[in-house]
Amino acid sequence: MKFYRPLKSFKVISFDLDDTLYDNHPIIKKAEANFLIHLNQTYPELSELDVRQWALYKNHLAHEFPKLKEDVSLWRLEILKRIMVIYGISEYKAIEYAQVAFQEFLRLRSDFKVPEESLLLLETLRKQYPIIAITNGNVDERQIGLHDKFEFILKAGEGFKAKPAADLFIEAARRLKIEVSDILHIGDHLISDVYGAQNSGAQAVWLNEHQQSLTGATLLPTVEISQLKQLYFLIEPFNAAKK
Repeated sequence: MKFYRPLKSFKVISFDLDDTLYDNHPIIKKAEANFLIHLNQTYPELSELDVRQWALYKNHLAHEFPKLKEDVSLWRLEILKRIMVIYGISEYKAIEYAQVAFQEFLRLRSDFKVPEESLLLLETLRKQYPIIAITNGNVDERQIGLHDKFEFILKAGEGFKAKPAADLFIEAARRLKIEVSDILHIGDHLISDVYGAQNSGAQAVWLNEHQQSLTGATLLPTVEISQLKQLYFLIEPFNAAKK
């Protein structure tokens, strides 16, 4: 555990989801592979669609419409519609098919179990503080069993810019009737989580499980931890002060 600045008192604990409470990289890799197979087998027009072509269209669409990156669900829907039309599906059917295909992707990308130690941590901390989640991702929290672990989960999109923009932190504070500075945010990403939280006025705990360097960091975290369980020790002094 490393302190880059003194940890101040806080009223709410916020968690990022992907790559913080669970390792999302292998999950997404598997989901993407299985989703491509699903597209190949479900839509004859897409039987020859491969990984390279998918990535090409995805990147082209992001370059054409940069704001799509603020909403990963909308981004995927738009990719699906565009690819379907390019490969010969009528635009009318592409709109319908894309919605159905997207639901299958959500199922695939949410086909995993959150580690027990993460669930236990949330159960323990929620007895001491309000716990919320702030994420740029689109995991189905009900499918993975996180739907009842938080006061609420805020996701980028639908009018909220993705982290590191301040939108989600400001909305969280508004809902809880607190200041953004009352939030302690835990996340794995130096830009979306650490910079996003600190630049918004919250405190940031950087989960650095893979011994990454601080190269590229725009703002230093408040605290760096290498394992989630270190949060117990980080927060304990504040619990004692509340008693």
